[in-house]
Amino acid sequence: MRLEIKSTDRIGISQEILSAFTKQSWNLTAVEVSACYTFVHLDHDTLSLQDISDSLRGVTGIISIIEVALLPIEQRENHLQALLDRIPDPIIDISNQGIILAVNSATHKLIQNNNRQVITGLSIDKYIEQKYQNLLSDKATTHSLVFNGKTYLADITPVISEHEQVTGAMITLRSMNAIGRQLSLMQTHQQQGIDNIIGRSASIMLLKEQSARFAKLDLPVLISGETGTGKELIARALHQLSPRANAPFLAINCAALPENLLESELFGYSAGAFTGAKKTGKPGLIELAEGGSIFLDEIAEMSTYLQAKLLRFLQDFSYRRVGGTKELHANVRIISASHQNLAKLITEKLFREDLYYRLNVLNLALPALRERTVDIHLLATYFINNAVKQVEQVVEPASGVLRLTEEALLLLQAYHWPGNIRQLQNVLFSVVALNTSQVIDAQAIEQALTKFSQVSPLVKNEISTDVGALQNIKDWPSAQASFEKKLLSQLYPLFPTTRKLA
Repeated sequence: MRLEIKSTDRIGISQEILSAFTKQSWNLTAVEVSACYTFVHLDHDTLSLQDISDSLRGVTGIISIIEVALLPIEQRENHLQALLDRIPDPIIDISNQGIILAVNSATHKLIQNNNRQVITGLSIDKYIEQKYQNLLSDKATTHSLVFNGKTYLADITPVISEHEQVTGAMITLRSMNAIGRQLSLMQTHQQQGIDNIIGRSASIMLLKEQSARFAKLDLPVLISGETGTGKELIARALHQLSPRANAPFLAINCAALPENLLESELFGYSAGAFTGAKKTGKPGLIELAEGGSIFLDEIAEMSTYLQAKLLRFLQDFSYRRVGGTKELHANVRIISASHQNLAKLITEKLFREDLYYRLNVLNLALPALRERTVDIHLLATYFINNAVKQVEQVVEPASGVLRLTEEALLLLQAYHWPGNIRQLQNVLFSVVALNTSQVIDAQAIEQALTKFSQVSPLVKNEISTDVGALQNIKDWPSAQASFEKKLLSQLYPLFPTTRKLA
């Protein structure tokens, strides 16, 4: 029975109340005293409020006696526990002796135990590999922590007394998968699926169909294609269509980092692995992408040493952190890409043939933009509309769209686009940013192409060199004249003045 005894505020009244209960030989489980209130928990099933009132008849100053469900401290603990249980991340409160004081329900799920009392009161050393003293500090820190046999990133907040002494720590465990999803969202602010691939050409429709089929197969995919053709977009589409869509998608450019940094970024490192390393170690992308996909862009730029380590990983998906001794296992899908000819690099001994076969289980070849000119109109419209929104340009109310003239579109379709879709996007953004009219004409496109190109624009349509044409050649001067005539006739509609044509 839990009681709230209200009384006048006088010295010694709580002691008199407790003495009265002691005379009755009643077992007091808990007592809580505040101004004008004494809360008690009596471990006795047959007591009534009348029995309590009779026992306190000799104590002056009693105002009221009522039965309550919980003592104030129990009520606060219940509310605090309910608050902790609402937090999805496991939370562990430890003392400065490493004793577990409190945990939330997520921690119980973590160790598959529903009995809260089994955990509290035990030393945290039972569940971690590190020494608990390393977790106690007067400043908030973040550690790589192995808890119950699994690696987490632990946010550790010190509990400091009013005398500025560390009395314990609050540990919040964040799974590598959750951190990986956060990194994945930071790399891209929107979902990029198969519908984001713009185009109606036969090559693009075939690419979409192949990507949809390959996404369901949990096998490595090698994406080949020139720079700027959208290899990472395809990789993200593969991930979004796969059963791993809800897990992280992490991308890294193998050409952007030196060998030692790329190794630690991929595989992580243990505490003190090298000079300048964090004392707590660091998880790698393979660890953070658990259950998801990793995109290795420009795989041909990877050193032969890392190629060998990646090959070893692909054999059974086991690895070790840099400087570590513990064997870890990962559940990830590898998607790689390169704009280089890997077969040629293999013959030149610059890329491992066995790794090529491991990565090239499924292959997607992206067409260059000059091979799918039928899609340029769709792409140009999309990029222009995006650029208009970014530069906040006002267009005519009638259509609401900044329009390309027919000559400008022909010029875009005739250009050879060495930078492919990325170059097209940059050119059109520059045009929109400088545009002052309601349409984009050929002159604006030509000026932008001249600025973005190191060489003069080339036309798509080349002079026919089939056998029939060759048989009609009489001599060198006539062949040269015929070539010049055809070349000028193709260029003149795009450059309709002698100055532009020159």
